[in-house]
Amino acid sequence: MPQDRTLFERNHASTERIRTLAARLTDEQLLHPVGEHWTVAVALVHLAFWDQRALDVLDKSESEGKLSAPEIDIVVNDLSLPFWKAIPPRKAAQIAIETAEAFDKRLEGFPFPLLEEVRAARERWVERSLHRNEHLDEIEAVLK
Repeated sequence: MPQDRTLFERNHASTERIRTLAARLTDEQLLHPVGEHWTVAVALVHLAFWDQRALDVLDKSESEGKLSAPEIDIVVNDLSLPFWKAIPPRKAAQIAIETAEAFDKRLEGFPFPLLEEVRAARERWVERSLHRNEHLDEIEAVLK
């Protein structure tokens, strides 16, 4: 178990931010632009996708007993955009919440030495709040 439990608290707090934001958003707000190509819904599905990626790293690493994280080129965001846009906005918010919750739960039971190895390789695979809060800040800024 990690010595620094604040990691879990920060991840849980960012999951709660997703839940709270999604609960108050109207369908119209879910379609509000965030940047040039994204909407709020796309940003939420983006978070779910990368939380799922981090879950995959944890699962493969634990299964193999060592860090296992095949590289994914950042262009995956651009390649995934048409698929993300096809997801109904309310479903996008639901997927973001469910995936964040699944990640938070999985991380809490993850073996500590392996957790530290995964974290050393890429902090964002463990500290999902960094990525989540970055996009949640963007969403909240454009909705003001």
